[in-house]
Amino acid sequence: MPNLNKVMLIGNLTRDPEIKYTPKGSAIADIALAINRSYSTDQGEKREETTFVDVVLYGRLAEIAGEYLRKGRPAYIEGRLKLDSWDDKQTGQKRSKMRVVGESLQLLGGRESGGGDEGGGGRSFQRPPERSEAPNRVGAHKPHDPDLDAGHDDVPF
Repeated sequence: MPNLNKVMLIGNLTRDPEIKYTPKGSAIADIALAINRSYSTDQGEKREETTFVDVVLYGRLAEIAGEYLRKGRPAYIEGRLKLDSWDDKQTGQKRSKMRVVGESLQLLGGRESGGGDEGGGGRSFQRPPERSEAPNRVGAHKPHDPDLDAGHDDVPF
């Protein structure tokens, strides 16, 4: 049976990104998004609920988050769910937490905006492919379809 682990979120940062570095110098950013949902009850009463989601970004995406994102700023994140488990040092109990591992990031709103109402401009960033992906073999040929493999400037519309 096929598996799918894909998350798409748009929300506002609840705090400035927390940037850490591994001993080898790779950046890791922890951010949290507040995602609002508006709905009406059966009685017609308007309600709003907020969901808080923790996101971790690695490498260049973490550096970009640290440079451009701030508390209150809107962002679009695509990624996957990951369950972290550990033993609590104080109580000795097993603990776990579901997080999103961000694989792409789009900055929303204006350049220095805190809200998402200033137009739809934004920049998109994606995490580079994993190093473990199979390298191209010598002599291996990718199929070429001129209609599907057209460059960005070759599209007629």
